[in-house]
Amino acid sequence: MLSAGRPHPLGATVQAGGGVNFALVAPAAEAVELCLFDASGRQEQQRLRMPACTDGVWHGLLPAAREGLVYGYRVHGPWAPREGLRFNPAKLLLDPHAREVVGVYGGQDVFLGHVPGQPDERDARDNAGVALKARVCAPLPPSAMPRPRVAAGDRVLYEAHVRSQTRRHPAVPEALRGSYAGLAHPAVLDHLQRLGVTTLSLMPVQHRADEERLQKLGLANHWGYSPIGWMAPEARYWSGFAREQGSGQPGSSPRSEFRALADALHARGMELVIDVVFNHSAETDELGPTLSLRGIDNALYYRLRADAPAFYENWSGCGNCLDFSEPRVVQLAMDSLREWVALGVDGFRFDLAPMVGRGAGGHFDARAPFFAALMQDPVLSQALWIAEPWDIGPGGYQLGAFPPGWLEWNDRFRDTQRAFWLHPGGAEGVTRGDFAHRLLGSSAEFRHSGRAPTASVNFICAHDGFTLRDLLSYDQRHNEANGEQGRDGHRHNLSANQGAEGETDDPAVQARRRAKARALLAVLMLSQGTPMLLAGDELGHSQGGNNNAYCQDNATTWLDWAVADEGLAAYVARLAALRRQAAPLRHARWWPAGFDPREGGVQWLRPDGLPLQAADWEDRHRHALGVLFTPADADAPRWLLWVNAADAAQDFATPAGAWDLHLASAPAQDLAPPAAPRRLQAREQVAAASLWLSACRPAPAPRLA
Repeated sequence: MLSAGRPHPLGATVQAGGGVNFALVAPAAEAVELCLFDASGRQEQQRLRMPACTDGVWHGLLPAAREGLVYGYRVHGPWAPREGLRFNPAKLLLDPHAREVVGVYGGQDVFLGHVPGQPDERDARDNAGVALKARVCAPLPPSAMPRPRVAAGDRVLYEAHVRSQTRRHPAVPEALRGSYAGLAHPAVLDHLQRLGVTTLSLMPVQHRADEERLQKLGLANHWGYSPIGWMAPEARYWSGFAREQGSGQPGSSPRSEFRALADALHARGMELVIDVVFNHSAETDELGPTLSLRGIDNALYYRLRADAPAFYENWSGCGNCLDFSEPRVVQLAMDSLREWVALGVDGFRFDLAPMVGRGAGGHFDARAPFFAALMQDPVLSQALWIAEPWDIGPGGYQLGAFPPGWLEWNDRFRDTQRAFWLHPGGAEGVTRGDFAHRLLGSSAEFRHSGRAPTASVNFICAHDGFTLRDLLSYDQRHNEANGEQGRDGHRHNLSANQGAEGETDDPAVQARRRAKARALLAVLMLSQGTPMLLAGDELGHSQGGNNNAYCQDNATTWLDWAVADEGLAAYVARLAALRRQAAPLRHARWWPAGFDPREGGVQWLRPDGLPLQAADWEDRHRHALGVLFTPADADAPRWLLWVNAADAAQDFATPAGAWDLHLASAPAQDLAPPAAPRRLQAREQVAAASLWLSACRPAPAPRLA
């Protein structure tokens, strides 16, 4: 019933003339069977041997097949784990090019390729009834919605989780909460627009398989960093999931609903970025399940230990890592990224990104094959690329080392700002020089190879770690609910509870927390680079001190809109508006090292108005300074930041000119809209743990007689 078909494209491709072409990369296999199932994926109906193998690609054309067909593979070959070979035809395997996944991995030991407790023995139990399968999908029609073009200096990222963002949103219909459709609801998008967000950055939406350990604890890999279907939108975020009788969006599928989300964002002028996980898979270590790649060609897809191929290199910390020195692995990632662009995605944040740049020897190289492939691809070269620039492999910390065109999460911005504002004069030893370096885009890391300050993705908080509220409420992590005896998560958080651990009614502690939250948000939004907000920080969201809530699909991570701090959200929106207004603070080019009044630049001032001297920069006990931005355009306003991270108020001398105060981050000193900016006096007192932003317009030219 299968004719030879073609070895490309990979995956299941609906043919214009009828039928479906199947192609699977498995060069070490001895035979491959295509297994067909009923629509539910529970009953295997037919096995067809793939008739041809070309250059390691097994392929065949099924003339009677149509869109919607459910299928999987059985791959035959030697079972020799000590040599890295783990073929087991008793285990049905998911096509790595699946565009829609049927079923959910339940952690059963029948998924093990080996006999439980006997890793050298092949397990003969058949798992077809519960295995993950693929559903044949035809391409969606091209979207008519134009994609936005956001200038690099204007970009404001917002990191969010599909389910957590709307699971408790009162304006989103119950049937849509926690779904792609719920995230596309006008009430949600209105909120993002009010905040000034230009780019929604979603945590992983690739189909995942939750770890067996978590499932036994009644938990799930909520964050989604456990991928197994790199081209398939996570079906659990589809409004129709588990409601197959049509109570979701009419006529939708996970792919169409995801694309509708992208279209809704594009209609608002916003970009969509998704977090992609190519560093490892859900098959974990040598004792993990056989779901896809392990059974297709284990030694091709994974980095195995050279001295013991039965074991995996674990540079991801998740049990295995994909081998990006292999062209077929690069091809899988490239095919996946192009598929997501076709679904409306504008850019990608790469989890543990050094992994995609590791060559045959395992070392990171900015000229690695994957980077070259991205650069020359006519589709992907136009996308936004964002790296998490560290993993735990050899030389794993690579901040600033990615090629031109990449943005990178800057954890040194995070740590410097936390230490400067929360531990002034403390053991961390952060100086005004450290603060200034991060304020202007971290030139030591990014000013090379033509890269711009916008390459630095600045953040105070991200999904991994404390929320902003918890950063100011807990000195210690409280992760007991994760089932790891509180040992997981970061130990070094630079948090400061302001006088009480956790929630408190103490008004003095609450006031300090409000002031420092507003100061940290202000310095984030007013620094040079690309700011990134963590979803919920603008609402005052707390995770109860859990700084590693990856497995908490519950009220810990779900944003509680009913108790949202609307005043804080309005404040963030105001910061974004000021960022748009104050062009020097979102400067997309490097400022000159020195100041020339004819060319503009930055001047650094002591509180008394005099220039900072060498000793002032390194003084670890003083945390107040002024920053004066003078644009090259003589007709544009100058902008002045006064920064006081100390625990006491500080007097500042106002520079010459008529300066109008636009922002005072301390709540007691702020001029909330619609109040007009007030004129600065010759001397002003800036409250502890706060900053001010003022502007001075150039004097009008004298009128000619």
